[in-house]
Amino acid sequence: MHSPTRARAMLLGAGAAVAGLLLSALTATSSQAAEDDSCRPDGLYKTPGVAVPYCSVYDSAGREKMGDDHQRRVIGYFTGWRTGKNGEPAYLASDIPWDKVTHINYAFGHIGSDNKLSVGADGEKNAATGMTWPGVAGAEMDPALPYKGHFNLLNKFKKQHPNVKTLISVGGWAETGGYFDDDGKRVNSGGFYSMATNADGSVNQAGIDTFADSAVAFIKKYGFNGVDIDYEYPTTMKDAGHPLDWSLANGRRAGLVKGYAALTKSLREKLDKAGAADGKHYMLTVAAPSSGYLLRGMETFQMQKYLDYVNIMSYDLHGAWNEYVGPNASLYDDGKDSELAAAGVYSTSQYGGIGYLNTDWAYHYFRGSMPAGRINIGLPYYTRGFKNVTGGTDGLWGKASSTTCPAGSGLTKCGDGAVGIDNLWHDKDDNGKESPAGSNPMWHAKNLEKGVVGDYVTKYGFPADTKLTGTYVRKYDSTLVAPWLWNAEKKVFLSTEDEQSVAAKADYVVDQGVGGAMIWELAGDYDWNAGKGQYEMGDTLTTTMYDKFKSASPYGAKRSTIDLPGEALDIDVSFGQFPLGDSNYPISPKLKITNNTKATLPGGTEFQFDYGTSAPNNAKDQSGFGTTIIRSDHTGSNAGGLKGTYHRASLKLPAWQTLAPGASVELDFVYYLPVSTPSNWTVSFGGKTYGLAGDLTRGATVVEPGSGTGSPSPSGSASPSPSPSGGTGACTATAWSASSEYGGGALVSHKSHTWKAQWWTKGEEPGTTGEWGVWRDQGAC
Repeated sequence: MHSPTRARAMLLGAGAAVAGLLLSALTATSSQAAEDDSCRPDGLYKTPGVAVPYCSVYDSAGREKMGDDHQRRVIGYFTGWRTGKNGEPAYLASDIPWDKVTHINYAFGHIGSDNKLSVGADGEKNAATGMTWPGVAGAEMDPALPYKGHFNLLNKFKKQHPNVKTLISVGGWAETGGYFDDDGKRVNSGGFYSMATNADGSVNQAGIDTFADSAVAFIKKYGFNGVDIDYEYPTTMKDAGHPLDWSLANGRRAGLVKGYAALTKSLREKLDKAGAADGKHYMLTVAAPSSGYLLRGMETFQMQKYLDYVNIMSYDLHGAWNEYVGPNASLYDDGKDSELAAAGVYSTSQYGGIGYLNTDWAYHYFRGSMPAGRINIGLPYYTRGFKNVTGGTDGLWGKASSTTCPAGSGLTKCGDGAVGIDNLWHDKDDNGKESPAGSNPMWHAKNLEKGVVGDYVTKYGFPADTKLTGTYVRKYDSTLVAPWLWNAEKKVFLSTEDEQSVAAKADYVVDQGVGGAMIWELAGDYDWNAGKGQYEMGDTLTTTMYDKFKSASPYGAKRSTIDLPGEALDIDVSFGQFPLGDSNYPISPKLKITNNTKATLPGGTEFQFDYGTSAPNNAKDQSGFGTTIIRSDHTGSNAGGLKGTYHRASLKLPAWQTLAPGASVELDFVYYLPVSTPSNWTVSFGGKTYGLAGDLTRGATVVEPGSGTGSPSPSGSASPSPSPSGGTGACTATAWSASSEYGGGALVSHKSHTWKAQWWTKGEEPGTTGEWGVWRDQGAC
């Protein structure tokens, strides 16, 4: 038995040891959190108070780690319905070119009537979790997993390809506002529309929280790396999205964007918390529209800060929903788009002659608020097509009018969509009738081009002795970067993709610094089967991209094209009170500036910001703030592509107006084509220029005006490194040079501070690398 004194001494000793261990653990945790924060991508929101393990996914420059031979993303949508059980050709996880892709998005999960993420009831007919494919090589189940189906196979192959990430994609065209039950019947539950937005247009936070909690549980249960939201569409434009959703969605239009923003914010925060607990960063992405019409009703897409990246659906830009015949997914505008011409887009001076139905325009829309590397352009591995085309050049920019609209289209003048053998992958309406659309996998389009009737046609309901009418001649427009097939006898136009167009788009991704490309859908790719003399499912186009990307330079990780101040102020800027729907031309929101600092902003305080070249350089205010454009990276039309990234604008508080701490001011802002959230803000007064905390710029430090003392951003945007100001101007160290090399321990002076290099560096500006970066601030000089 121990004496009380000895026992007390032992307890004290044990307590000291425990305290030491706790202190060591806390120090290690703090160090790891700071290191992980240095991997945060530029502009990405961080949940306050959460040590997000960014370095599990991103490197020290904020670029995604995808393997040495993947400098850009190749994201493939893998659909759950091509199971082969219906007699049509199957596309299973074993068919995915795993060594050529970086991410796989499983399409689709849906939102159940209980607002939870679901793929339906478990069972042997459930393709995601219960189905099996006996006798199919490569489709053997992994017995270590408690579920079967596609999810089993995806995780089996991920073990062999650990650099490939999988995400569960939720929604899609048919399941945004409802879902298909176990019998294949559509349940009009409301989906995203009611889960995120109440009937009165207010945010349905309870529904959002239920969904977000279920999404976190879902990805952990089934081994996904994140969630991809495919909400089609949270826009104020009337009759957008699936016709079956209009009766519910149209009444909520005024609140859909707010609900979408609340959804992405809540998902981001819950994923961040789960990731911190699990020691790995969970990703949040969206599939976003590319049409200027849809984006006009999405305000300024202020939810991009919550997303690891955006996948632009830069396809379905022309199709049989109207009569104008054009490419499904052209890279550029050519100034001749018949739909835009009919709407007066080219002739209305305020638009600047800018055409907005092309991939390049959509990319520049998102580039206005995001680094290039957090954007991926979309590539369709399917066709869109028309029949009975008149006018145009080999059908291009012609017309294909229909006297009757397909069921539920709601348009007054529909396009005459291609049918039959020219519509192999068609959808059906509720009565089982073919929807005319000219929708085909690219392997079928290649067979049409060669005059081949593949042996698979019988599985799609065509006789074995089917003959083709006319000749399908491949055409290509190098200005648009768009191929198509033209059958002069049938007057059929099928918009396609092939090696030439995909290679050109891959070059565009590399040249622009874009993060990569997203594919809808993998099952449309092709290979030539010489034994059968026909094209079949394959990976030719995906391989084309992989070969272009594997030795490319790293993608663009910085949003700004100019040097921004290392110190930022907590001044909030936001755009709101957008007119709705067809009343929003010109686009005229209220710009609200709120001073959250402890200092009064004087009259004459200048704000500068960038907005994307997706809109012309004629933005203005109507409130006496003197908005002027001080730099334009592009002027004139965008035929052949927009030439630069930003227009930079300046506005000033009127001389007589100050802005006290906590006070706000609003001004009427006007621009003429959609832009995403203006970014790269600076504010100048008292002889000094600062950034804004809300930009979430990597390496920025939030300070009070004139103090120069850094403090953590409430949104986690800044690294809390000390950065005193008030230097004497008598710096003794050599001035930093972007072209010079510096070894560890080297001292330089820059912006009235002395900086010490922690290791070898070149070209990294002191004050921009954060507390855990290469340069450490030694104080003012």
